[in-house]
Parts: sequence; C-alpha cells; structure tokens
Amino acid sequence: MIFAEIPFPQTLAEFWTQFIGDGASAHPIVQFIKYAFAGGIATIVHILTFYTCCWKLFPSLTQNDIVVRLFKAKIVELSADQRAKNAVYSNIVAFFASNIVCYIINRIFVFQPGEHNVVIEFLLFLAVSAIAIFLGTAIMRWLIKRYNMQTTIAFAANLFTSLMLNYVLRKFFIFAG
Repeated sequence: MIFAEIPFPQTLAEFWTQFIGDGASAHPIVQFIKYAFAGGIATIVHILTFYTCCWKLFPSLTQNDIVVRLFKAKIVELSADQRAKNAVYSNIVAFFASNIVCYIINRIFVFQPGEHNVVIEFLLFLAVSAIAIFLGTAIMRWLIKRYNMQTTIAFAANLFTSLMLNYVLRKFFIFAG
C-alpha cells in the first residue's frame, strides 16, 4: 500500500488501529509518532547505559554535573581531556545497547521491512546510526574539551544531533517507507 492511499485517522479508534499496526498500515504522521515513541524507548536505554558507564565503567562525570547532584553519586575527578575520552567510550557502549533495542522496535512496530535481508538491514541500520552518533559524539567531545561543559549538557547536544539524522536516514535508506 502506498502512503498516499492511507487516510489520516479521523477518530481515536482509527488512530489507535494505525498506531498498533505495522508501519505499512499507518499514515505518515502516525508513523512518525510511532517512530518518536520507539526512539523515546531507545533513547531511555541509551541514557541509562551512558550514565551507568560514565559512573561505573568509564568515569566521566563532574561533581557539579546535574546527574551527580541529583543522585548524590560519588565520582572520580578527572581532567577535561580524560572525561571527554571516557564520555566517548561510554557513548559507544550505549550506542550498541540502544541500537539493538531501536532496530527491533522499528522493524516490528514502525517501518515495514525493506528490500534487504534481516542481517543486511541490521548492518545498514547500524551504519546509519553510526553516522549520526559519530557527528553527535564529536560535538559532545568538542563541547567538553573546548568549553569544559558539563557532560550532561554536552550529551544532550549529542542526542539531539543523532535523533534528527536517524529518522530521515532510516526511513529513506533502510526500510520501505
């Protein structure tokens, strides 16, 4: 079915039917809402993994970091250069965790499978995500090193950059609309 043929839902029941259906059965606006929902879940996984790594695996938080103050976490004081490196390592681990979750949700719930077999599709999904996360991570690292910015604020810039690129690249280059 072509998107132009799928009518915009006129009732809450029609919206719900399109929302819980597969990607091919949703109007483009409903599909974007589904994508945002799936992306929200993947983002939560990314954030939780990132901060767990920043706190326990690759120390990269400062005493005045929002998350440290909120949870009264004990941290290791490091130079901005070491924090920047460790934040990158934490982001790489979070990248893989969130992308596995995101791929599964997008394939089942948001988009219809494209022309590629599942292995190729997943590798393309990771490649697209890698482009977005590379740019976002470079911005995060630069903000920490150049401006000694709080890790949380720099991480927010990373997330924003990554999320904006991912939808367009995934929709048009991996899945079938």
